[in-house]
Amino acid sequence: MEMRASHILVKDRALAQQILQKIKGGANFAALAREFSTCPSKSSGGDLGWFGEGKMVPAFENACKRLGVGSVSDAVQTQFGYHIIKVTGKR
Repeated sequence: MEMRASHILVKDRALAQQILQKIKGGANFAALAREFSTCPSKSSGGDLGWFGEGKMVPAFENACKRLGVGSVSDAVQTQFGYHIIKVTGKR
């Protein structure tokens, strides 16, 4: 199965929680990604495109598998920092 996701990557859990609260309050995910994310994908609103199994670090991939399309994760920690993930497609 392939998945498509966008994410916001930050170094600090507290900042991730603040961003998550804004998303839950209705803020635009892509706009927040452009403003806060430290990943180069920020220029495309956090969009990572389509990826298959084994292409992302395990914690990130597992979070994507658990989420339904359109769902947003809690803060997911990896060696890169804290991710807020929005799954945008599965096929």
